[in-house]
Amino acid sequence: MVSEGQQLHVMFLPYMAPGHMMPMVDIARLFAANGVRVTIIVTAFNARRFQDVIDRDIRSGREIAIHTLHFPYAEAGLPEGCENLSSTPTPEMSIKLFHAIDLLQPQIEGFFREYHPNCIVSDYLFPWTVKVATELGIPRLAFSGSGFFNLCVSHNIDLYKPHENIESETQDIYRSRPARPKAERNSFGVLMNSFYELEPTYVDHHRKHTGIKTWCLGPVSLYNGDTEDKAERGDKTSVCKHSCLSWLDSRKPNSVLYICFGSLARFSKTQVTEIASALEASGHSFIWVVGKVLNADNDDQQEESWLPDNFEERITKNDQGLIIRGWAPQVLLLEHPAIGGFLTHCGWNSILEGVSAGVPMVTWPIFAEQFYNEKLITQVLKIGVPVGNETWKIWATQDSPLIDRNKIKNAVSAVMGSEDVAEDMRERVNQLSKMAKKAAEVGGSSSNDLTALIKDIKMYKET
Repeated sequence: MVSEGQQLHVMFLPYMAPGHMMPMVDIARLFAANGVRVTIIVTAFNARRFQDVIDRDIRSGREIAIHTLHFPYAEAGLPEGCENLSSTPTPEMSIKLFHAIDLLQPQIEGFFREYHPNCIVSDYLFPWTVKVATELGIPRLAFSGSGFFNLCVSHNIDLYKPHENIESETQDIYRSRPARPKAERNSFGVLMNSFYELEPTYVDHHRKHTGIKTWCLGPVSLYNGDTEDKAERGDKTSVCKHSCLSWLDSRKPNSVLYICFGSLARFSKTQVTEIASALEASGHSFIWVVGKVLNADNDDQQEESWLPDNFEERITKNDQGLIIRGWAPQVLLLEHPAIGGFLTHCGWNSILEGVSAGVPMVTWPIFAEQFYNEKLITQVLKIGVPVGNETWKIWATQDSPLIDRNKIKNAVSAVMGSEDVAEDMRERVNQLSKMAKKAAEVGGSSSNDLTALIKDIKMYKET
């Protein structure tokens, strides 16, 4: 048991994908801001994504450090620098990356044993950390990168198995979430990047029916309070934030659509053409974070981001849109009053960032739990409109059935328009935005959960 006055030392082990790494780094920084000594364990190339932010924390007097691991490129057959899922353009390369991450286990275990922290916080994709924590007599906390709605749906599908009685092309969606790992049930608990007021029914249901202890700490993106933190969250931005903000400053409130499909999704050139045509025909101003396209040759050489001929020239000449290639300062952009809608892949981080900024959404789920997240947004919270994608993929880098320009344009118009439905969505998401900010403030639900969590770790002792 940690004695009174003794400083806690907590080690964080994030998984090497942007959607997992960003919120875990935010949580680590939250711990450090609350007097906890923190060590974040990552590989060298991943450390570069947030080194500047951590350096600012250190200069402000917080005890937070990065421990870098040697990444086994050669053993896994990967090129040097490929240390993150966002750098793997094909399923074959992704599998090699998973193998390389598995090879890190002895190195990480040795570090835990040598420095013996008071607690391990690891992504739920590292279930073996439970055994190490048990051997060291310390708690292991799992980080789940999704929301409670998804966990409840997954739990009940595992429990009642409705998919066993269906025969349709959509049953892959039901199979997309395996049973929760046993490691989570054997952990001290699970950290969630959510806030109670967003999904209270599902928070209560999960806590009551799964037997897994959870703490709501989100939205953790709100911890990035100053402009520099927001601009650099997740990676170094590929554009000048001042030029983006200046362009937005020239727009009317709620008049700009922001489009981003995350760092993993890949579309065909045909699908990109449909998106471009829909945006141009919509008449609305937009900022489009353009991802890389699918490589038709299906080899390890990924094509760069691509747009139809003369599209960028036309929208620039007409001053209709702004194209961003590479990493975008998403939190900073979504918070701008000119942003009136968010076309999103329904990744959980993006959803929380959109909710926190008070922006209604056009939903386009692609893989993983994103289809469940879409149901929360469109059917439960009623703050978004679906674009109509119904085909779940195993890999984000696989092609999908084409969504035509008319479907895209209609969904964009429904969110960006001035009709009652759009206004109702905007009002609801604005109320959720206020709740999100209140939850993260001192005395709010998430702030109180963090205080209780740190106290629980201090009180922990091996039984």
